[in-house]
Formats: sequence, structure tokens, C-alpha cells
Amino acid sequence: MKLKSKLLSMALAFVPVIGFADSNIKMVVGTYTDAGSQGLYSFSFDQSTGTASGITSLKVDNPSYFTFSKDGRNIYAVSEKNNATAVLNSIGYDPVNGTFAFKNSQLTHGADPCYVATDGKIALTANYSGGTISVFPILKNGTLGKSLLQVGGKKGGPDRSRQNTPHAHCAIFAPDGYILTTDFSGDRILCFSYNERNKKLEDHGIAAHVKPGSGPRHLVFSPNGKYAYLMSELSGKVTVYSYSDGKLKELQSIAADYANARGGADIHVSPDGSFVYASTRLMGDGITIFRVNNNGTLTRVGAQRTAKHPRNFAITPNGKFLLVACRDDNSIQVYSRDKSTGMLKNTNQDVILSHPVCIKFYPE
Repeated sequence: MKLKSKLLSMALAFVPVIGFADSNIKMVVGTYTDAGSQGLYSFSFDQSTGTASGITSLKVDNPSYFTFSKDGRNIYAVSEKNNATAVLNSIGYDPVNGTFAFKNSQLTHGADPCYVATDGKIALTANYSGGTISVFPILKNGTLGKSLLQVGGKKGGPDRSRQNTPHAHCAIFAPDGYILTTDFSGDRILCFSYNERNKKLEDHGIAAHVKPGSGPRHLVFSPNGKYAYLMSELSGKVTVYSYSDGKLKELQSIAADYANARGGADIHVSPDGSFVYASTRLMGDGITIFRVNNNGTLTRVGAQRTAKHPRNFAITPNGKFLLVACRDDNSIQVYSRDKSTGMLKNTNQDVILSHPVCIKFYPE
């Protein structure tokens, strides 16, 4: 109880911050609320020094993943619950003061929503235990309309302990507007488009098959949109694809999780497109670092050990720092980043917070 009280007191000791310098940007963190966390937290982060100053918090159940609207004025955050009460929340955000204003919630009709993306017209949630993708219209005031439909994945992967029921883990908008989703249990990446007139998702088939038993988790694009990088949870491998018109062509598969812990988590590309970073958990927790070659393929150049259970992480817009949400050590670690080598160095400026799991910077 002493540790819990200490964490809460440190996390909630927010000081209002006014008149940030240009190097300061807003940062929002989502948490699991099973150990006393409020839910969402707002910070000012100094991109020159790597220090964070707390601003305020908003009580939201299990906002384990969220995203900003393109203009940064709204946040769409899941409430990850393993039952029929799981929802997607619409929350107003003031980029000057860093404050929140709850707007509305809509049921996902799929358990354990763990990912959300938006193109400004609709929001998508990937519902892990529900095995579905839910689609929500975004209204003019930034609130959410009721979920229009759900699209399901399939079961049948060879890993019977993890792929015996359908699971969905990620749904993103490709640079050309297609929607790509990771079918965790089906070992596939699926492609859709949204028909605004008919208000439905149109199926464009399988964008890529993934090696059986991989458990595809998170997918990101290179800044130029030519390549996509997939982090698979069970295999612990990063798969490199070239991308065109809703289809992915595999170029390479390379290990990120050398401990074979089946805990591949998140993946991000540096702002300049020169490096790819992947987080791995459960054993040998850390960040694997890859250099991007001229043809989009990767070369492993190093790894950085982190605190326990690194899930989501984020790179500052200027590329100078990489922040890691270490859920089981109740901290966000701040690493400085060498832009020429890609290597990371712990600045020992941890942000203490109960069960942090998602970090996002205000879109510039």
C-alpha cells in the first residue's frame, strides 16, 4: 500500500504550467486504472531537455490506447473492458492549457478495444477479445456517433493457446486511404475502404499473409508511404513490406525479440525515416533498434534494455527523445536518441505514473 500511495501522490502532484517556450510540446499518457490511476494525464514536455511537467488528469476507465484528431482538438480513447461495457470515448483537448473536456462515449460492441485510429470522418477500434473492428462516424462537433458495424477476423492459427479465438489488434489508415487491419489469430493483414455514402466498410481482401503462428500486432508506415513495418507479437519478428494500392509485398522478416518471449509489442519509425524501433516484453524487456536501408529493408544495429513490460512508446517530433511506457514498473522512461546512430541513452528523468501504457505527443 505504501508503494501505491507514493506512486499516486507523485503522479497527481501536478503544477499548472503557463507560457511554455517553443521547445515545449503537449504530451498525453493513457494508463490502466486497476491500481488507482485516474486514466488520462496531460503533460508539458521539453524537447530540448527531456523533462516533463504534469498539467492535469481526466478520469477515464482503462484508456489503454488513444489517438488525437488531426487538428489535435479531440482525443479518441478506448476504455479497454472485457465485457459489453467497452466503449470509445470522445474527449476535447485544449492545446494551449493542456486540459481535457469529456464529450461522449459509444459502445464498441466488441470486448477489449485496444487500438483506435481516425481519418477525421470515422474512427476505428480494434477489439482484441471481440475479434472485430468497429466503425464510428465522427460528428461535426467531434463527438462520436453510434458504431455502424463490426468486421470480424478469424481463428485458426497454429498457436492454440493464443489463436484459438478471433483477435484484432490494430486498424490503421494507409497513406492512400485504405484501411489495414491486423488479424492476430488468422495471421493476415486485411484491407478495407469506407464507403461514406452507404456507411459501410468494403472488403478489399487480404493485403498480406503472415507466417503462421506470428500473431500480427502493430503496423506502421514509413514517412514516404512506400514501406510498412509489422511487429508480430508471438514470433517477435518485424516484417518489412513494400506497399501499393492496398497490397503489401514482403521484403524481409527480421527478429526483434531475441529472448523468444512471445511478447512483441509496439513499433515506430523515426521522424526522418532512418530508423525503426520495436518494443519487446515478458523477458529481456527492451527496444530493438534497426537502421533502414535504401530499399526499405532493415539492419539490426542495437538494443536498449528498459524497465519492466515496455508496451507503447513514442518519439518526440524533433526526433531527440524516445519515451517508453513501462507498465509494470509504473514509469515512463525518457531516452535521448542519437540521430546518426539510432542509439538510445537513459536520461534518468523518469515520469512516475501508475501503469502507463500509451504515450502520444500533440500533433504538429
